[in-house]
Amino acid sequence: MKLSKRLHSLLTSARSAAGFTMIELLIVISILGILAVAVLSAINPVEQINRGRDTGSRSDAEQLLSAMDRFNAFQGYYPWVTNPTDVDLLDDGAGGMLLIDDTWMVSGASATNGDCSVLLRLGDGDSAAADACTGSLELKRSFTQRITDAGYNPLYAYNEGGQGDSTYVCFTPQSGAFVQEAETRCQDDAGAGLPGDLQAVAAQVCGGHSQGAAPDPTNMMICLP
Repeated sequence: MKLSKRLHSLLTSARSAAGFTMIELLIVISILGILAVAVLSAINPVEQINRGRDTGSRSDAEQLLSAMDRFNAFQGYYPWVTNPTDVDLLDDGAGGMLLIDDTWMVSGASATNGDCSVLLRLGDGDSAAADACTGSLELKRSFTQRITDAGYNPLYAYNEGGQGDSTYVCFTPQSGAFVQEAETRCQDDAGAGLPGDLQAVAAQVCGGHSQGAAPDPTNMMICLP
């Protein structure tokens, strides 16, 4: 009988020692909650998320530019024109930046007659298009679909069309760090720090410059290269 009581006492003690009381658990949860709030306050999660998105947009812009340059090096002309004698001008038809989407057509072509878009020309082509365009396989279709998705931060392209002018791919930054980078390059709202062949669209790229006040991130752009 005594042995049974001792065994019961030992088992009860072991169970008590193996777990935590409700009060101890509440204390630990409270401490973890305080630490989580402190960490979130310190790192500004929204800024970190937006910075990650901007980093992704910069990487996509670099890949698109690289694909255009490779196409040009191989074909002798850019993918939005049809031969080396065409003017390399790349804009929205009114002197502004061109939104990069599925309706970006080769010069002289249109979506209505079935001609394939520039992105298809840089990708795997379209055998069903009116001009039966052949893709250069510079870009994967998954990439072109992602950068033209409705939820993606849009990319814009521009080339002034002169001899030796660069092609630019731009995006509107979402994070404060990238807005500051855009401001630094612009120098002012007239784009004094921009290359000469990007000055024509300075209002789009640098129009939100702060001039000592808070910048307007909706009217600022990061442009590569």
